[in-house]
Amino acid sequence: MKTVLSLIDFSDTSDPVLEAASELARAFHAKIVLAHVFKPAAVPNEYSPLVEDFGAADENRAREELLQMRRELEGDGLTAESILLYGPAAAAIRAEAERIAADFIVLGSHGHGALYDLFAGSTAADLLRLAPCPVLVVPVTGQVPSRTG
Repeated sequence: MKTVLSLIDFSDTSDPVLEAASELARAFHAKIVLAHVFKPAAVPNEYSPLVEDFGAADENRAREELLQMRRELEGDGLTAESILLYGPAAAAIRAEAERIAADFIVLGSHGHGALYDLFAGSTAADLLRLAPCPVLVVPVTGQVPSRTG
C-alpha cells in the first residue's frame, strides 16, 4: 500500500476518518492524501458576485483547514498532501483515486438511512460500488447501523 485517500468534510466524521486513515498509513508506510470536495454555489442572478465572494472565502477556509491537518500529520511523522476537489462528490473522488492510484479510500458516513440515500444519494454508497480501490466507511462515533434505513 502506498497511498490512502482520506475524505474530509469538516463534519463530526472528520476526526474519526483522519484517525482511521492515519492508522492505515502507519501500518503500511503509506502517504495520506487529504481531500475535500468543494461545491461552489452556482446561482446565476444579480446576486452572483456576492455568492462568488462567499464561495471564495469558503474555498480558502477549506484549503487552510486541510493544510493545518496536513501539518499535524507531518508533525506526527506521516507523509501527507492536501487537495481540494470540485464537482459531484462521488465522481470527483473516483477521479482523484484513479489519478493518484489510491490503494484505499477512507471517508465518513453520516448515517442518514436508506430513505435519505434513495432521494439524495450517498457518496459512500456510490464509492462502495464504483471506486477503483477498497473503501473504508467510518461511522459517526456512537452511530449504530440501522437495518431498516
